Amino acid sequence: MAKEILSKENIQLGVEFSSKEEAIRYTGEILFRNGYVEKTYIEKMLEREELTSTFMGNALAIPHGTEDAREMVNETGLSVVTVPKGVDFGDGNEVQILIGIAGKGDEHLEILSQIAIICSEVENVEKLVAASTKEEILGLLREVN
Repeated sequence: MAKEILSKENIQLGVEFSSKEEAIRYTGEILFRNGYVEKTYIEKMLEREELTSTFMGNALAIPHGTEDAREMVNETGLSVVTVPKGVDFGDGNEVQILIGIAGKGDEHLEILSQIAIICSEVENVEKLVAASTKEEILGLLREVN
């Protein structure tokens, strides 16, 4: 049976980071710990960030691996980390929610577009950041699952 794309185990609320690298590593670590990706995928997420920022606007970043990282993905999955105090993603971009993505094949493209639609509404992002339970996050992102 395939794993859920987003489960409670993949969500962490109210985390604090001192750097963008630390935030991305943490987001990738959740995917690794829960069996979605190989450990090396985390390095590919950092590599991807070097190429182009995964900051999407509206206090959202969507860290994911480079194109060649696909073979390191075991299952399509998401990790969600809220950072109410924000973490600096450079160029004055403050991130309060990170959604890590690991996609088998092209599955992540569909997920990305769904997240982009949900998070294009500032109030949705604010609700995600303010969520006090993992269930709230699941409810807000249920369209993705």
